[in-house]
Amino acid sequence: MAFMEQQTQPLSGKKPPLDDTVPLIAVIEASQSLQSHTEYIIRVQRGVSTDNSWTVIRRYSDFDMLNNSLLISGLNLPLPPKKLLGNMDREFIAERQKGLQAYLNYITRHHILSSCELVKKFLDPNNYSVNYTEIALQQVSMFFRSDPKWEVIEPLKDIGWRLKKRYFLVKDKDQPKDKQVLSWVDLGPYKFLSDKDLQSAMKLLPTLSHSNISPISFATTSESSALVIRVFSEKGTLRDHICKVKPREPFLKKYCNPKKIQGLEQQQIRTYGRQILEALKFLHDKGFPYGHLHASNVLIEESTCKLLDLENSLLGLPSYYRPYVTQFRKINTTESIDVYSFGHLLYEMTYGRPPDAVPVDQYPTEPFSSVVSVLQSILSTEACKTGMPTVSQLLQTPLFSDVVLFNSEKPQFKISSKLKEALKSSKECLEKRLVEEQRTIHQHKRLTRAQSHHGSEEEKRKRKILARKKSRQSTYENDEELSVKYNNNSGSGASSPPTCPSSPTPLPGSEHAPF
Repeated sequence: MAFMEQQTQPLSGKKPPLDDTVPLIAVIEASQSLQSHTEYIIRVQRGVSTDNSWTVIRRYSDFDMLNNSLLISGLNLPLPPKKLLGNMDREFIAERQKGLQAYLNYITRHHILSSCELVKKFLDPNNYSVNYTEIALQQVSMFFRSDPKWEVIEPLKDIGWRLKKRYFLVKDKDQPKDKQVLSWVDLGPYKFLSDKDLQSAMKLLPTLSHSNISPISFATTSESSALVIRVFSEKGTLRDHICKVKPREPFLKKYCNPKKIQGLEQQQIRTYGRQILEALKFLHDKGFPYGHLHASNVLIEESTCKLLDLENSLLGLPSYYRPYVTQFRKINTTESIDVYSFGHLLYEMTYGRPPDAVPVDQYPTEPFSSVVSVLQSILSTEACKTGMPTVSQLLQTPLFSDVVLFNSEKPQFKISSKLKEALKSSKECLEKRLVEEQRTIHQHKRLTRAQSHHGSEEEKRKRKILARKKSRQSTYENDEELSVKYNNNSGSGASSPPTCPSSPTPLPGSEHAPF
């Protein structure tokens, strides 16, 4: 197809694709006052490696512009206020620098804000200066020239969280009343399938049929990107339903600070949970990796949940919860990633919001005691340290075991043995890469804790006491050594002076060391 033959340059050039979910750490190292304004020098680091760092220079007005763009989130962002007079005063600049650092800490630690394009461009302009919408339009236009039966109705701006993914509402000219959504995305850093196997797997996706998986109308790839068309749901996702928001609104506006969140009724939780687990089990049994479960990847259609974005794992895209998953070494398989993600989803269905932090050891039990026991088996400190249940074990819990599902269609998904082998190999590579990343982060945490302990006041005090003890012991040993040598020399009638000890400690009773 022309989409495959006419290719633009990959978004990331010759560099390997970046994992956009890796946190950026930003520290204001210094400020420099010029004639009319102050510039702040920010050291930015991607992940835990200090080798992967750079500096950007920003003025207060740059922070202000970023903040105005982020106001759509509805969050009360802690940007220091403007000051027209006295803003070049040294003490004021120092105080403002502290405030700007607190602001950076807030936006880089916020799960949604930290991954948004606005923040990435502010802190990493070299890697995020490309106009992704323009590139997407070029690719989609090439696709339409090769397959003219499709027609764009309108772009769906910023409805997703991925930087390099764009959405368009389209229609089939033969069925103009049926709206569909076209998604275009750049290939990710965790693509381990060959181009040939990837294309085979993508062409197979429209043949998948399952009551709890959203059907795909068309899917294809180029060397650098992929294009998928699926049915568009006006009712939106499970997260739209929980947050009481309009599906077409921007992601930041919908989910950063929703005003009308509401958890689901227990029967809904049981039904939706069972449906999602059945879909996961079906994929796992087929040897098809998923790893992209979250509330925005679950459609709600007539009280039925349908999983979205099955193609993500094939394309090597990082998962929504990857920054969490890399912190826990027991979450080291694609199935355990799905189970962990299901724990987040179950929490959100129950309480109407994501957990503030993970692990979670305290839960409001009423009126959901049966739900809490499942949450504890996935999100508790113990579960994150020692391991969590399988999908099959979750289906056997009292919360889901007696839920009756009425499926109107028999699940179908035929994968050739050759492609199954390729998927298995890709899955193993993905898990190996995850384990390596977890090990690096774990080692960094240990080093950081050791350095923090070494630099603590209590530890400094202990080291001073130990140094004084060693010094006294050394002095005592030197005194004994000198005394023995002096006595030996006196007994032999030698007239030579005593030998200088190796320690610079002065002789007892003298003001200077002997020469």
